[in-house]
Amino acid sequence: TDLYFIRHGQSEANVSQSFAGSTDSLLTPLGQKQAEVTSAFFEDIKPDKVYASPLKRAYNTGLAVAKRYNLEIETDKRLQEIYGGKWESVPFAELINLYHDDFNVWLTDLGKAVCTEGESTVELQNRVNEAVNEIVKNNPGKKIVIATHATPIRVMECIWNKVSLTEMKDIPWVSNASVTHVRYENGEGKIILRSYDKHLGDMTTELPKGI
Repeated sequence: TDLYFIRHGQSEANVSQSFAGSTDSLLTPLGQKQAEVTSAFFEDIKPDKVYASPLKRAYNTGLAVAKRYNLEIETDKRLQEIYGGKWESVPFAELINLYHDDFNVWLTDLGKAVCTEGESTVELQNRVNEAVNEIVKNNPGKKIVIATHATPIRVMECIWNKVSLTEMKDIPWVSNASVTHVRYENGEGKIILRSYDKHLGDMTTELPKGI
């Protein structure tokens, strides 16, 4: 079973450099263009189905793929970005002052982070992994597109690389509208292609350094 994880296109929260979390930040016009260009990436792959986080920035990214190939799109809340609690919609520059101790863990040891009055990366990994395993089980041998977010992909990379969350801090963020191809065999995922964004050319955007 081949899974193609797409991080959503550029969002309004990305532009304002805020912690989006589970807040329903919309795609920017550039983000929508990124989604459209990424949908063309699958011309030769011919995906069978699209799954997406219900948050609009991810859903609309997945929808670009679904529309191009006349596919179903199914939402799953477990694919949502981490719930940031008090951090939701707060600019990154302010978080270190408002919630210094908690956010400092996020910056320095992400695998141990717990958003203030929100979700931990452990909780995030458990729910995303549960959803992914279910998708694999329900779609044996198929090619599936999953439109999701940066932190869900990062926690899953720990599982695919067979490392603990303590090593999550050493895994870089994937870029907007990039494709990460993971092949599942016998219940285990192997990364084939990571954060591929060359198709975007000069439209490539990333999270700011040090977040």
